[in-house]
Amino acid sequence: MENDLHNVSNQTKKLFEKIFLKLKPPERMTLSEWADKYRYLSSESAAEPGKWRTDRAPYQREPMDAIADPHTKKVILMWASQMGKTDCAILNTVGYYMHREPAPIMILQPTVEMAETTSKNRLSPMLRDTPVLAELTKNKSRDKNNTIQEKQYPGGYIVLQGANSPAALASRPIRILCADEIDRYPPSAGNEGDPLLLAQKRMTAFWNAKEVCTSTPTIKGASRIETEYEHSTKEVWNVPCPACGEYQQLTWAKIKFDEERFREGNDQEVFCECEHCGVVSSEHEWKKLFGQGKYIAEHPKRKARGFYANGLANAFTEWREIVNDFIVAYDESKKGNINPMKTWTNTVMAQTWDDDGVQLDDDDLITRLEDYGAQVPDGVIALTAGIDTQDDRFEYEIVGWGVGKESWGIETGKVYGDLKQKEVWERLDQILLKSWTKADGTRLTLTAACMDSGGHFTNEVYRFCLARWGRNVWAIKGGHGMDTPYISPPSKNNRVKVPLFTLGVDTGKCLVYDRLKIKHPGPGYCHFPKGEELGYNEMYFKGLTAEKKVMTYKKGHATYEWVLKEQGFRRNEPLDMRDYAQAAVEIANIPLEPRETRKKQTKRRRQRRGPIDT
Repeated sequence: MENDLHNVSNQTKKLFEKIFLKLKPPERMTLSEWADKYRYLSSESAAEPGKWRTDRAPYQREPMDAIADPHTKKVILMWASQMGKTDCAILNTVGYYMHREPAPIMILQPTVEMAETTSKNRLSPMLRDTPVLAELTKNKSRDKNNTIQEKQYPGGYIVLQGANSPAALASRPIRILCADEIDRYPPSAGNEGDPLLLAQKRMTAFWNAKEVCTSTPTIKGASRIETEYEHSTKEVWNVPCPACGEYQQLTWAKIKFDEERFREGNDQEVFCECEHCGVVSSEHEWKKLFGQGKYIAEHPKRKARGFYANGLANAFTEWREIVNDFIVAYDESKKGNINPMKTWTNTVMAQTWDDDGVQLDDDDLITRLEDYGAQVPDGVIALTAGIDTQDDRFEYEIVGWGVGKESWGIETGKVYGDLKQKEVWERLDQILLKSWTKADGTRLTLTAACMDSGGHFTNEVYRFCLARWGRNVWAIKGGHGMDTPYISPPSKNNRVKVPLFTLGVDTGKCLVYDRLKIKHPGPGYCHFPKGEELGYNEMYFKGLTAEKKVMTYKKGHATYEWVLKEQGFRRNEPLDMRDYAQAAVEIANIPLEPRETRKKQTKRRRQRRGPIDT
């Protein structure tokens, strides 16, 4: 009897031990500790797959630990590109909460397509290769509730959505929001409003909700991540000086290098000057101390924690690469092409680009008028046309294109008349059928043309272009907004069933202005001919520069739009025509290669065809 009671007592004791073991709170662990202990990098997304080690990128530790801190509700990362934002702030966050605090989680990407790519190439490999997560998701691959955009696991789920999908942003509640590359989000999800605000509304059901926002910044005043960072603790990555030990931010102004040696392609070291003691130390000496780096907050009492780090803090990128990229971007900016410098500023320095109020002066362009010596200069490889349709006329411009998309205005003009009459359309067609002559007698005809279908003669434009589809005369319509792609695939969703191209005209105007700002002949430069009969007069240049890009707000979100510089002046057709003519180059994919390259390509094509039988 005593033995039976003893056995029962032992069984009861073991049972309670199991119960208490289950009820025992999990060990206290920061997110970086969790990643170092459990996370594995997959071969699909890492140059060096295997165990995660936070020490290899010390700037990642404090932001990760802030994410898992129960007292912190929001974390913002304004970092340069290729610094591990998605891995440390998005994927590690997902893995930590799956394993430690199961909950509904959303990963929000700029588009649905990017969400699906993240799921296939980043999330799924992590769930497969990290054992504690694989255990949670095993036998789930055949579950009908598990799809590319949704993953179920015990106690929660992960949904991956695009910021351009309003329906997806208005469904189930979520506790953890991981918003990646928020500067690439559209201003509005359909007609529903700001996608980030829509996603945030889904978190109101949870007292312990957590939000993580990451991005490389874009345009000053229109950057979401900059706005979020400005309202945060504003913590900047600092490292100690190798000479005096004083902490400081690594900035471009302190970087020292021999520009001429870099231009000559000589391999050399890059240095950084201490702002306190003035000692110049090598990249190697600074990076040896990255493990002692820390974030210093400008507003430590704010609730949202924001972290900033530029590309100089990236242990995996050599400073000489950053210097080379800068030199290339700087050289292009001197020619007037600011895009490479804008990209370098955003992606390497993690700073916004101040692009407000972009405009051009027509007087500066008039001084470019030059005598070509022929209808078509020797550098022209192909001709395109841009045609603007008005109620009482057509306006057109013929543009020649050369290597590097250097361009030459050939002629511009107007075809007046009643557009209800066939004769007016025939006169336009005769212009499009013309040929133009080079100094050596070579004659060129149009390779392609884009014709505006807006206004009151849409169907007539459709029929005109359909009949000339074989001549690459294309109907286009404008799609406004800086987020509209410049060239979209054609659609036949119209009465005439003509292939209709939608152009991101705002993007196109940016490209026109960027090229007009180039000061010296060469790639991208715009030439204009002398000769009143060719149409390049004061009114043409006034119309070409009639608009400016300004910042405005739509549905509470900062964005840019093109507006007329002068109230009452509406003659902006030259800008539209140039936009359409350059779009024709992109649609036709014209090979603008040097003459020798074209000759070699032609020779190779003939050789592949073999001899012709006679």
